[in-house]
Amino acid sequence: MSEAAFPVEPARRRRPRVGYLMAAIAAALWGLNGGVSKTILATGFSSERLAQVRSLGAAAGLVAILAVTAPHRLRLTRRELPYLVAFGMGGLAFVQFFYFLAIHRLAIGIALLVEYLAPLLVALWARFVQHAPVRKRIWLALALALTGLGLIVDIFGGGKSLSSAGLAFALGGAFAYALYVLLAEHVVGGRDAVSLLAWGFLFASLFWAVIVPWWSFPTHALTVDTSLGGTLASHHAPVWLLAAWMIVLGTIAPFFLLVSALRHVSATTAGIVAMLEPVVGAIVGWLWLKESLDAIQLVGAGIVLFAVGLAQSAR
Repeated sequence: MSEAAFPVEPARRRRPRVGYLMAAIAAALWGLNGGVSKTILATGFSSERLAQVRSLGAAAGLVAILAVTAPHRLRLTRRELPYLVAFGMGGLAFVQFFYFLAIHRLAIGIALLVEYLAPLLVALWARFVQHAPVRKRIWLALALALTGLGLIVDIFGGGKSLSSAGLAFALGGAFAYALYVLLAEHVVGGRDAVSLLAWGFLFASLFWAVIVPWWSFPTHALTVDTSLGGTLASHHAPVWLLAAWMIVLGTIAPFFLLVSALRHVSATTAGIVAMLEPVVGAIVGWLWLKESLDAIQLVGAGIVLFAVGLAQSAR
């Protein structure tokens, strides 16, 4: 792979359509990765260990790419260090950490919906802290997207009381996600996306190494053959192969695309486009895992898609 495969200098000309496409593909890959991750977790692999494998695998892959193609891009300045530590531990690691805490107390869909309040937090930061203009169309797109997500996860139909601790952890995940996007937008102007993510996942790996030490890692769990489940139940694959898919196509590729998209679109818009993730996840669950989609969920998916198109029309 040549150095030209990844941008070294910040884009001289913003191309919004390219940014929208990058963010949309990233969301689709994350949505597909949900099915892969769920298959791995069904084997008894813990969520914390899966996040640990994901972080270290992504860091190793990105560092290897740069070590071969452009080792000078791994240089780290003292001025960057606080941002990269915050990006890795406060953003990448804590998004997963708070998410796992939340799903122990809430339905996964509810936790995901609360976490996707992050684009609204980004917009509020841009408007009231950075005093940047945020078009009315963006606010409308945010409202529609959150409404559509609420329909997808059926937040209005359960009528069950929700855990206050679970909601607090999910909200913490939303703040961590917003921090991740804002820090990426801040740093990406002076550092290429690959080295940014390499350092971010490296610091996230250090965080997970403290939480769940490597010397107690269940290596035997990676060699287990497991059914792919659902409509692919007759097919089997080793857990290590699914983990490799999760690292490359479920982590490195989508994170690189989303961070690269910030060269062409704002953090607010990129966050809205990334809301395609639960829509794709619902479709994957329907086609692969036999998870049903009712009429209300389909309406919700349509609303989210409309909201993404509305955000794309804002310049």
